[in-house]
Amino acid sequence: MRLTVIGCGYLGATHAACMAELGHEVLGMDTDSDRIACLNRGKAPFFEQGLDDLLATHTATGRLRFTDSYTEAADFAELHFLGVGTPQLPGEGAYDLSQLFAAVRQLVPRLNGPAVIVGKSTVPVGTAALLTALVRELSPAGDRVEVAWNPEFLRESCAIEDTLCPDRLVMGFFAERTWAESMLRQVFAEIIEAGTPTIVTDLATAELVKSAANAFLATKISFINGVAEICDLVGADIRRLAEALGHDDRIGIRGLRPGLGFGGGCLPKDVRGFMARAGELGAEGMLSFLREVDAINSRCRERMVDLAREQCGGVIRGKRITIWGAAFKPGTDDIRDSPALAVAQRLHENGAEVVVSDPMALDNARKAHPELHYIDDPIAAVDGADLLLHLTEWAVFADIDPRRLAMHAAALKVIDGRGALDADRWSAAGWVYRALGLPSLPDDREQVSRRG
Repeated sequence: MRLTVIGCGYLGATHAACMAELGHEVLGMDTDSDRIACLNRGKAPFFEQGLDDLLATHTATGRLRFTDSYTEAADFAELHFLGVGTPQLPGEGAYDLSQLFAAVRQLVPRLNGPAVIVGKSTVPVGTAALLTALVRELSPAGDRVEVAWNPEFLRESCAIEDTLCPDRLVMGFFAERTWAESMLRQVFAEIIEAGTPTIVTDLATAELVKSAANAFLATKISFINGVAEICDLVGADIRRLAEALGHDDRIGIRGLRPGLGFGGGCLPKDVRGFMARAGELGAEGMLSFLREVDAINSRCRERMVDLAREQCGGVIRGKRITIWGAAFKPGTDDIRDSPALAVAQRLHENGAEVVVSDPMALDNARKAHPELHYIDDPIAAVDGADLLLHLTEWAVFADIDPRRLAMHAAALKVIDGRGALDADRWSAAGWVYRALGLPSLPDDREQVSRRG
């Protein structure tokens, strides 16, 4: 099939490349000419595992190309995916839908025949109905232009797999058995034939699925981190507790990993966007519930700062603190709402000399936080450190020999904010190992002794 993807940021560029991988002829459209030039060279302006390979392959064959022309996009196909950004409004929790509505206002008047516009961006429930009304107002083809909703469920660093082999496919339509449904079933035929659970529903439900899914995941993460606070108070072991909970099929182990909490461009924004919409609709119970989920997540960062202060003898000012991690998660260079950088900034504000190391995200971190120090080599970054914080769980950090590292640090103290380091190995190498929700021991000799 021939299709377009309007908006070629993280979501749109990934979706365009994956649709080409499925065999479709794809035209990506974006108003950023520099981004378009980069994508037409077969390169993404951000890091996502495997994406450059897909872009290079399909731009070389001509199956995938990019333009900054709405007219060209309108003439190219009858099926148009909307992947434009819906960021959080500055100083508010609500979504900024200006880019989404601007794209529709530019595209729809150029559609002279039947077409399907498929929203993929995360939006507050009710947006699709507003867009449907706008499309009918602007379209020369009248009601022959349909609006559908096909929410994305991408995890950064796994976006290609999540697009080509999703755990579910959700499609929302204004009415049953429309032309739009037929078109989407053709587009996703290979995915559907592979046995992917496919849910066909109304527009409002399709919009809510993404918001509800992310809110539930955030709830699960905040729940286990809230319990970790209690574990800190009573000397219990959050990892063993999470393991025990995970054996209950109704709960499951996925998402019950205690640590520094969630960040990135999706979960925090979507939780706050869901809160804002719940408030507008008068759903006070959900609003209060999600407000506490968000608050627990924020407290994780403050607890990490408090634990760092404790390990520095009660005084952060003047201490050299090394942070392993800048990206909000491994496998990406995305630093949006990064818990690691939030902690780094807080420590800097308290007078610490903060050194940050990360395999992929240092360029982005330097631009956002020029006041911090950056060293590419994670071992060299520990030179003279009074404290090491492990805040993004890159495999390269876990692979470092703590005995070798001990020769570089001024004090052998490490706080594992992600629970990804081998506590026994670090303790045996002479480090005092701490983590949120784990028992505090007087010194590492007693820690090794207790573990037997």
